[in-house]
Amino acid sequence: MFKIGKKSSDNLKGSNAELAATASLIVDGDSAKMSISGNWLLKNKRTPLQEALRGMGKNIKELSFDTSSLGSYDSSLLCLLLRCCEICSQTSCRVDIDSLPDGPKKLLKLATAVPEIETTKIHAPQRNVFGEIGRTTLGYIGSMRVQAEFIGEVTIACFKAAMGKARYRLRDLLLVMQRAGPEAFPIVALISFLVGMILAFVGGIQLAKYGSEIFVADLVAIAMCREMGAIMVGIVMAGRTGASFAAELGSMKVNEEISAFRTFGLSPIEFLVFPRILALVLMFPLLTIFADLIGILGGLAIGLGLNLGFDQYINRTYASLNLIQVCTGVGKSFIFGIIVACIGCKMGLKCENSSAGVGMATTSSVVQSITWIIVVDAIFAVIFTIFDI
Repeated sequence: MFKIGKKSSDNLKGSNAELAATASLIVDGDSAKMSISGNWLLKNKRTPLQEALRGMGKNIKELSFDTSSLGSYDSSLLCLLLRCCEICSQTSCRVDIDSLPDGPKKLLKLATAVPEIETTKIHAPQRNVFGEIGRTTLGYIGSMRVQAEFIGEVTIACFKAAMGKARYRLRDLLLVMQRAGPEAFPIVALISFLVGMILAFVGGIQLAKYGSEIFVADLVAIAMCREMGAIMVGIVMAGRTGASFAAELGSMKVNEEISAFRTFGLSPIEFLVFPRILALVLMFPLLTIFADLIGILGGLAIGLGLNLGFDQYINRTYASLNLIQVCTGVGKSFIFGIIVACIGCKMGLKCENSSAGVGMATTSSVVQSITWIIVVDAIFAVIFTIFDI
């Protein structure tokens, strides 16, 4: 509500008087006069517009106003006057706005000075199945082109780094390694320990039926080293570090820092993306080995509850594992690190120039990273089965 003025009259006694806001229409032949009285304020009860405009017919040629009993007023009075003008414009009726006080008259002239722009309605094209398939296909083709360009630029940056020609700061690489490595130990340890406990608990209940609780050690060790260790690290790092990469690079793009790099002749792929990819590729195997050990400890905690001895559990774990089992999970972690880093950086560089775009890029980075980690792990499972690894 905004207060646009106040008019005193002989009929209004005292500035604190609270009058009912009323409006009535008096028709005299082809002319009409609207009598407006009281305090026209949004907080007061006032005559409804339909009732105040009752009697406005097409035969009325002129409308004037009687505001001798008008007290305080705000935007509610202007709404009434605008509605009167709209009806009069439809019936070619002249409105005598000179009979209004100076305040409402000026605002009414200002409100009606520029006519409303009439724009043609844009009708949405009718959608059909074939059109949707075509649009989806074109979208995938465009996405594949963008991904191919990004992979090509990253490959070139890797070759330059191998030849010592890539331009990036070692300090940035070490900082990203610290954030993606040691600072991620607590959350990785918690998740891996709980996963190891869950595997041991579920397996122990089933194996106890056959008196084979000792094989809980085999179950936990093989599952953690082959599958769960690398997968859990990938999922945790996708939500923690991959999303961070997308948000950082997305914010830099919104602030036009990426454009500034190109202006100064620095490749954003070499200076920003390559150190992040290299840091995750180096840290993922270490995090995976750490997750495997913590997961085995989680299984040991449950194994001790199943009346298995400490030495017995450790010996059985050592006997069930070999170098191939360990290298299987560690080898996949390299690929998972590349997936998380590349998707996080790509979504950050390709996001829209808005805060909403940064949020969408971050969300998409996490979803795509986890999806591709599961898909690639399934592919590895098929390959290992075929080659009996």
